[in-house]
Amino acid sequence: MKDYVIILFYKFVPIVDPKAFAEAHKKVCEKFSLTGRMIVAEEGINGTFEGTRENIEKYKEFLRNDPLFADMSIKESAGTGFAFPKIKIKVRNEVVTLGAGRFDVAKETATELPAHELEKWYENGEDFVVLDLRNDYEIASGKFEKTIDPGLANFRDLPQKIDQLKNLKNKKVVTVCTGGIRCEKATCFLKKEGFTDIYQLKDGIHTYMKEYPGKNFKGTLFVFDNRLTTDVVVTDTKVVVGKCIYCFGSTERYYSDDSERPSRKVLCCEACFSTKKDILRVIQ
Repeated sequence: MKDYVIILFYKFVPIVDPKAFAEAHKKVCEKFSLTGRMIVAEEGINGTFEGTRENIEKYKEFLRNDPLFADMSIKESAGTGFAFPKIKIKVRNEVVTLGAGRFDVAKETATELPAHELEKWYENGEDFVVLDLRNDYEIASGKFEKTIDPGLANFRDLPQKIDQLKNLKNKKVVTVCTGGIRCEKATCFLKKEGFTDIYQLKDGIHTYMKEYPGKNFKGTLFVFDNRLTTDVVVTDTKVVVGKCIYCFGSTERYYSDDSERPSRKVLCCEACFSTKKDILRVIQ
């Protein structure tokens, strides 16, 4: 049986010709039989790919040989061989859409807080809050202790939520997201909006879960591929925090609710799904 790996990575770095970069990069991914997706913009790249261990290592070597990406953090989790249907590399205006203008991310982003430092904050009883910048349905299946959920249907909704977050401007705040990219850009915006004591979790929730499985992040991690969720590291101390939207029973199963347009992802237990098949759809 082949050993499949999924990698998650991004970097804010100037891309002179995003279209040419995307076309050339797709050929490299096809050479290594990778599936997944990447967004390319003038501000950088944001990607997640799956492949065999052998081919992923070849691809990582290819990246390291490019001075632009030699120091880029690449996060790994176990693959399935069918996490993505094919390879997609697209050119966009932003690698992660916030719609709040251009930022010099390297200079304007908040101070990075490594996973071990965040763990110390918890252990020492520090007075802080966790601002989770993921979509609301992602937070439903897993979150940190001390989490504040701003209720984002999409990341680009953050600027419209600033008034309800103004009470956090003088608090110690650490922002979190899956791999780190949303925090990098969002904290640029939040600092301009007057947040004075703000940090970002370095390399995201994924890295924290890998280093501290079953600790202060409770539940599972939503991911944007056919797995839908990952525990990153299997542990006996895991707690299921997800609740079925109908019976409120424990569950980590996501379905697509087609009763609304656009459809939304919801948590639903198997029993309730059997009675709601007219509006719920298995996500594929």
